[in-house]
Amino acid sequence: MASRKAVVKWLLESDPSIRWQAMRDLTDEPDAVVAAERSRVVGEGWGAQLLKLQSPRGQWGPDDDNGWMTTVDALALLKNLGVEPTSKEARQAVDLVQERITWWQLDGRPFFDGETEACINGRILSAGAYFGAPCDRLANRLLSEQLADGGWNCEAPQSKRASFHSTICVLEGLLEYEKAKGATPAVTKARARAQDYLLDRQMLKSLTSGEIIDRKWMRFAYSTMYHYDVLRGLDYLRSAEVKPDKRAAEAIELVKKRSHQNGRWPLNVLLPTRLPFTMENEVGSASRWNTLRALRVLDWAEAGSSG
Repeated sequence: MASRKAVVKWLLESDPSIRWQAMRDLTDEPDAVVAAERSRVVGEGWGAQLLKLQSPRGQWGPDDDNGWMTTVDALALLKNLGVEPTSKEARQAVDLVQERITWWQLDGRPFFDGETEACINGRILSAGAYFGAPCDRLANRLLSEQLADGGWNCEAPQSKRASFHSTICVLEGLLEYEKAKGATPAVTKARARAQDYLLDRQMLKSLTSGEIIDRKWMRFAYSTMYHYDVLRGLDYLRSAEVKPDKRAAEAIELVKKRSHQNGRWPLNVLLPTRLPFTMENEVGSASRWNTLRALRVLDWAEAGSSG
């Protein structure tokens, strides 16, 4: 097995969006060094490329989709790349969205008020909270839509059972909302219920049968769009500082087993995207995104087991 030092070195040879996160999560670099590297995301590599794809109308993507869904994807990815939300470039991009994109088919509501599906609204909330857009109404709406089992489903209210896909999107949104606004009893309680929804199902199993719900969730993609997989679920728990327990043990072992002999994790799946933009696109080859996320998840699991 390749040494961790060699793998981290490989990560640090990548795009600024990966480098700054590897520095923050996997090395002992001072905060000032991490911040300096992060500041490069808007001007170099993937972050700069994605920002340049925004049209003067405020949207990403072609006119025929009115920019809504492609813009959701773009903002979510800009957040995940770590574009500094207070940077001039980020402010310009988000201001354009706020000024020029509305949900005309929903009485012209503002973009950051969201639309009708929980999986989409969770991603809008995540980006909106991160970039400082007004999103209180969207957060309150999502809180009101939590199902009895603790999760969310885009098919509700017809469906009474939560969906892993919808639930992880909303969880990420509510976490970002609390980071931006501060913790509140209502949001914290909702997140705790939804976290237990995932953990009680061991991150991928049916609560009633104990069978794996979808084996595709054992294969890791990036970017994940609205799709759930085990690595995304665990990385959320890490980010939320949830202490791992035995309910996550099998999922953590799965992440370990997905590593190749060179100590890197492959891109197992390339999900379709509306964005005319790619980062890693060779299925089966080593993925810096998956490797970064897997290493920090395993660090979180090890710290939790020894704490």
